[in-house]
Formats: sequence, C-alpha cells, structure tokens
Amino acid sequence: MARLRQGRSNTARGAAHFLRETVSRVRHAGATGQLTVRADRGFYNHAIVAVCRKLNVRYSITVRQHASLRNIIEAIPEADWTPIPYWMEGADDVAETTYVPFESKPDAVPVRLIVRRVKPTPGSQLALFATYSYYAFITDRDGDTLDLEADHRRHAEIENAIRDPASSAAQALKYGVGLNHLPSGRFPANAAWLAVQVMAHNLARWTARIGLGEPVSTTKTLRRRFFSLAGRLAHKARCLTLHLPRGWPWQNQFSGALARLRALPLPS
Repeated sequence: MARLRQGRSNTARGAAHFLRETVSRVRHAGATGQLTVRADRGFYNHAIVAVCRKLNVRYSITVRQHASLRNIIEAIPEADWTPIPYWMEGADDVAETTYVPFESKPDAVPVRLIVRRVKPTPGSQLALFATYSYYAFITDRDGDTLDLEADHRRHAEIENAIRDPASSAAQALKYGVGLNHLPSGRFPANAAWLAVQVMAHNLARWTARIGLGEPVSTTKTLRRRFFSLAGRLAHKARCLTLHLPRGWPWQNQFSGALARLRALPLPS
C-alpha cells in the first residue's frame, strides 16, 4: 500500500487511518495469525497505539526521548543491564523497565519499555559528551527481552531494504522505479503516478519472488537483466517469435521464470 501526502504533512499524519486500512486488507487477504506493528519514533503517538489495541495488533514502537523518560532510563539499576551479542563485544546492553506512555490520556496503561544502550565509538565526538547512547521502545508483546529487542532492531534493516529489494516502501520506488521526482504540480496527477509506480514495483517483486525465487533482486537488476533486454520480434507462419541475444547469461533464469509464471493458476 502507498498513500501520497502533501509535502507539509508530518510523519504521523493519517498514520492511524492508514494502519487501520492496512490491517483490514491483510485480514481480508486471509491472514489469521497475530499481527505486529514495528515502527520508528515518527509513528510514536497515541492514535497509533489506540488502533493497535482496538484491532488486537501487537506493537513495538520507538519512543521519542525527553527529560523525564531519560531519567527513567538512567534509573535502571546497573545489574539489570544484559550484554547482547553484537559485532563488538561489550558494545551494547539491553534492559527493561515499566513506562506509562501518553499518561494524560484516559486509556493510559503501563507497558514494557525496552532500552538498548550503546557505547560511543572510541575517539568519536559523542564519546566526549556521553557514556552511552540510548534507544528505547514500548511494546505490549510477550517474550524474552533480548529476543524482543533483536526483533525490534530488525525493523531498522528496512532502511536498507526500502532502497529497493524485497519491499514496497516509497524509497524503493525512488531508487528502483520512477518516484525520484514527481512529474506534475498537481496533486491528483502525482497520486495517479504513485499508483502506477506501486503496481510496477509490485509486479517486479512478484517476478523476483515467484518467477526467479530471488526475493532480494533489485528492480534495477531486474530491469537490466530481463525487462530492458533487446530482442527482435519475427513473423513466421502466422506465429510471432521473439528472438533474444545469443550468449545471454540469464537465458535459463528467464526461461524458468517464464515457465513458473505461466503455470500459475488463473483466479476464479
């Protein structure tokens, strides 16, 4: 799903409605299991959490840090911090406490606040002013603190994924399709352009996943290897024949993908 908003809109504007619509579509598509929303601090607001609770969707959302929250984090006893496996031993620890987000709201309840602290890189400017950097998120999920922290941290990997592979986020469309610049000064025209780009992007993703079995192939790679391939269409005996270049290194992949896609059952 994608939705075009005006440039002056902040990150969370309309996010609650978008989440409600997304969950509805996912359920309508047949998903019956537990759904979980993982989001960064741009989506840390009461409306998002309220929708999650109403729709029985678990959430894991990075919090915006302020003075009172920082005091809560710094009050966590040293004994509660547990090292987490990372590329540099002793660089990261995780701990958990209880926090009441949006406490001015009538439905405010205590939730789990899971915090990761990171030592600044030796010699960096941050090391001159702070002992640790803190990254915290609220969640209503059950499970081990280390496991939940690792799972939440994986949502940040989408920053690399949305550059193109295996995602349908707007940044993927910027780098892989045609949304780097919107073509018109009119909002409806740009909204239509967005819809077309999303369809093109999803078709590319289905081609990679279903046809090629390669979920991480970028759209640029697909375009270079398959979509923009030069060929010659010949007429013979009332039949059309597509002649492709000889020695093309991805010929077998193309033929296999085409066979898999043709074998898909048509919708009833």
